[in-house]
Amino acid sequence: MDAARAAAHRERPAGGHNLAIIVVSWNVRDLLAQCLTSIFDELARTPDTSATIWVVDNASNDDSVEMVTSQFPEVRVIANASNLGFAAANNQALRAAGFESDMPAEELPDYVLLLNPDTTLLPGALHNWLDIASQCTHAGVIGGALQYPDGSFQHSAFEFPTLKQIFFDFFPLHHRLTNSRLNGRYPCVCYATGRPFVVDHPLGAAMLVYRQAILDTGLLDEGYFIYAEEVDWCIRMKAAGWLSVCAPTVRVVHHEAQSTRQVHSPMFVKLWESRLRLFALHYGIRFNWGARRLVQLGLRQRRKEALRQRAIGKIDADTLTQRLNTLDQVAELLQRPKESFQH
Repeated sequence: MDAARAAAHRERPAGGHNLAIIVVSWNVRDLLAQCLTSIFDELARTPDTSATIWVVDNASNDDSVEMVTSQFPEVRVIANASNLGFAAANNQALRAAGFESDMPAEELPDYVLLLNPDTTLLPGALHNWLDIASQCTHAGVIGGALQYPDGSFQHSAFEFPTLKQIFFDFFPLHHRLTNSRLNGRYPCVCYATGRPFVVDHPLGAAMLVYRQAILDTGLLDEGYFIYAEEVDWCIRMKAAGWLSVCAPTVRVVHHEAQSTRQVHSPMFVKLWESRLRLFALHYGIRFNWGARRLVQLGLRQRRKEALRQRAIGKIDADTLTQRLNTLDQVAELLQRPKESFQH
């Protein structure tokens, strides 16, 4: 680590934090209201912390913007006329907060907290997040411990993608395998200790990011519309010398995929478009070849399963057509050269 980076670590604030909190939202008004309420509740519990809260709305049609402006007038709203995607919308707020400007580093927020609108901070989450950030001086990004609304465990951090993970996406085999290190999941015992542990990347639903890590790495890659942007960011942060950490004492309820499940089929295509971009940018030729072969096999398997379900009457003709069209769109992505995903 060079002298400038070491100085940045030493100067990390121990109290009186200044935050930028960013929530990118699309058509989840009630959950967004719940998320913002939890943010203000947590800020009230940490009176020495100041925060500017941004909601970037990606052209919702459920009166989300009107709800925020009327119920949370302190929040700064960026209302987009169209859906710009997750990375681009977060970057709008990051730029509004001063990143990529001529503003001196010390005038930028100490940390940026990125939250999905379907998250709720549980009591003590913000205090614990900032306390851990002050202690883990080599961490560029810190994720929380996510849980489902019923309190059950949710995987919060993952290893960088592997061919094994792609295989399990299409051929899950057994839940013990899909929830194991073979599939990039960290053991539950890591969370049970309560101590922060180093990971490859947290889930992008809830991430606290250190100012200097953003300055060293740059903003999110807007080549990703949705999915894999946090993986890309953490890969680049790691290359810049920063670690990613999961903090089990930072408890966050995550309703999971409340926006994307509204458009499931298009999101499946976007998922693989983003993953192919990630692989093209950060993985070698052999990995990319193997990944494409596995996805091809997986698409064939899903096509067979869709046809089988139609044959036994489990799905109707329209659903079959939709599923086959979705699989065809992903298959078309596989025909594109690796280089086309790097722009």
